[in-house]
Amino acid sequence: MALENILFDLDGTLTDPKNGITRSIKYALNKLGKPVPATEELLWCIGPPLKESFKKILESDDDTAETALYFYREYFKERGIFENEVYSGIPKVLEKLNEKGMKLFVVTSKPYVYANEIITHFNLLSFFKEVYGSFLSGKLIDKGELIALTLKNEKISAEKTLMVGDREHDIVGSTKNNVRSIAVTYGYGTEDELTKSNPDFIVNSPEEILKTVKKLMLT
Repeated sequence: MALENILFDLDGTLTDPKNGITRSIKYALNKLGKPVPATEELLWCIGPPLKESFKKILESDDDTAETALYFYREYFKERGIFENEVYSGIPKVLEKLNEKGMKLFVVTSKPYVYANEIITHFNLLSFFKEVYGSFLSGKLIDKGELIALTLKNEKISAEKTLMVGDREHDIVGSTKNNVRSIAVTYGYGTEDELTKSNPDFIVNSPEEILKTVKKLMLT
């Protein structure tokens, strides 16, 4: 079945949000009077739903994690959102995919209100037909649900669609929807995590995404 649509995760796939996310987590922990881990000890938090990450960090219940998330957003919406950078090569890859007639979508567990602002800020919005994200309430935070919603809303078939992401959530969500997947190793998923999630392809750079798509277009 010919490839027509590509869904891109945001954090760890299109942009590197390391500074913004880890600084926002540290801010939240400080506000709660909790110990603050080193930056490198917080990298596993990039990608998965943040409320669940706060539960693990704080070894706490929903209420405490919800408070931490509130403080996180206090910093993130003012500063952390733009303490971020586009991975080298991504704009050129998106441009080439557009030229090949691919319909591109952002599908991220990050709240839509932030994702859309980030994509717009970094001049990437013109490459995409639509941005799909979660609600601040936590609704649609599951990647499988988001992919399903994208397929339904855009009236596109799973067989003609590809998901690109850097964490197991992206790959597992794709599998649930019978969508082929590319796992990228330049983001924040470990090699072991990505291998166990069983993606269709594993690539090491944005340029390899383009090469893989070219091969799929010939099949």
